[in-house]
Amino acid sequence: MTIVQQPGDADPVTPVPGPVLRVVVVNGSPSRPSKTMGLVGVVLDTLQNMLPIEVSRIEVYRLGAGFTGAIERDDVTPEVESTLRLAEGADLLIAAAPVFRGTYPGMFKHFFDLVDQYALANKPVLLAATGGGDHHALVLEHAMRPLFGFFQALTIPVAFFASAGDFDGTTLLNPRVYGRIEVGLADVADLLRARATGPGTTQDRTPATDRPPARSLALQLDR
Repeated sequence: MTIVQQPGDADPVTPVPGPVLRVVVVNGSPSRPSKTMGLVGVVLDTLQNMLPIEVSRIEVYRLGAGFTGAIERDDVTPEVESTLRLAEGADLLIAAAPVFRGTYPGMFKHFFDLVDQYALANKPVLLAATGGGDHHALVLEHAMRPLFGFFQALTIPVAFFASAGDFDGTTLLNPRVYGRIEVGLADVADLLRARATGPGTTQDRTPATDRPPARSLALQLDR
């Protein structure tokens, strides 16, 4: 199991006013680092500028035999059970995956095969994907959105995709993708703020300019 940052582990030197949005990223990429998480890093950067967030990350390819050998929920190890509950209890779930053979990887699907059928009902879910070319963007609407439709999740209308040409390595460069992320998140910022349940503080004692950006923090933790 790889959880980069657990709930409650938010930076203690950057208190924020009001409830914190507990964000859980389910990463379906086998690579580390990856373009998929490069895209997610930009999403988290942008979201952090709109409201206080606390980020946990689940890398499905590193959950181990207790995950890969499980056919049903009852088969998983306690560690994997905790990971599933982490995803089920998120205020916002970010489902991120690269395109393999025309759809999301099987390991990504296996994770959600073990999630309780009703645990994601009405839960905000943001979809993000990467692929070799722009035509792979269809995975968002033809594979990922129907998956979370099964769970009756509240999938955010604007999903985010970036192709290989949008990156230098795993760093997202295309300003059009940045713009789409800013507009897409601004449209739902009030909804997400209303869903925040994490503990916050009543006073922000740290100037915004002194705070580390979420993306930098994620990259440091990803090493």
